[in-house]
Amino acid sequence: ASAVVMLAIAGLAFWAGGLALDLFVAAVAFGVFVEYVLLASKIAENPARLGSMVIAGAIYIGWAGLALAVMPEPLMLVVLGLVICTDTGAYFTGRSLGGPKIAPRISPSKTWSGLIGGMICSAAFFVGFHHFMRQADVEQWWPVLAVTGAVLAVVAQAGDFFESWMKRRAGVKDSGKLIPGHGGLLDRTDGLIAVLFVTGLIFFSTAAFA
Repeated sequence: ASAVVMLAIAGLAFWAGGLALDLFVAAVAFGVFVEYVLLASKIAENPARLGSMVIAGAIYIGWAGLALAVMPEPLMLVVLGLVICTDTGAYFTGRSLGGPKIAPRISPSKTWSGLIGGMICSAAFFVGFHHFMRQADVEQWWPVLAVTGAVLAVVAQAGDFFESWMKRRAGVKDSGKLIPGHGGLLDRTDGLIAVLFVTGLIFFSTAAFA
């Protein structure tokens, strides 16, 4: 039920667009940052360490939120879809095939087979999206699109591992209790934030040199 509510709110904000979408992104980013600071406060050994972690988190989360707020809606859709496909492919492939763990001390459930499954699903989605939107000559560029989707899947998984590492260090299961059955906002957006941070760098760099 909480997942349906989350999707409904996000869908309404996207449909409304404009200021409503910007306010929604800002609210989620602020909530994520608060959860990050709470985790950091349990990890940092001293105020200086906490201060550096807070600054790093503000840059990381703030840049991702800014990228999401200003990027065109088609790019927003492809980023969200790519992260969903990565998580879905990794989950079902990992559960079906199992195999060696990537980093059992950080995230015991993550397997190499799941990562590969997520990369394949992300690559397929990235190629399919560009074909559907007719944004690129897919027949010529599909290898580049597939590799890009696979690499961004690895970025999403890296974001997941980073949050898992923080929770392990902080000694907590979830980043928060805001969403019943799902934990906190950071639990649900860890991979998305990482992908947004990278795509934001690419998007703004491309716009600067255009």
